[in-house]
Amino acid sequence: MSYSGSCHCGAVSFTVEADLPARAVTCNCTHCRRKGLLLTFVPRDKLVVRSGEDRLTEHTFYRHAIAHRFCAICGVQSFAIGKGKDGAETAAINLRAVPDCNLDAL
Repeated sequence: MSYSGSCHCGAVSFTVEADLPARAVTCNCTHCRRKGLLLTFVPRDKLVVRSGEDRLTEHTFYRHAIAHRFCAICGVQSFAIGKGKDGAETAAINLRAVPDCNLDAL
């Protein structure tokens, strides 16, 4: 299975080659807390950017270990790229950018 999402204006769209999760993480870092992100984590190769790669802007802070990628047009952060504790490339998917995700069920 897979699921798809996008930024608000639709310029950036993506697909995740995995099932929708039953749980999400509310990160308490200063960045995610202010944005209200609900996250799930997948191996980087499971995230496919379908459109708008050229519209993505990147923000890093603190240790500069996570590339928070957001649409330069509408500002929505659909995902971030970083490394897991084991060193493997990981994508943090903002489930608020996934229309088929039932946020109340998480």
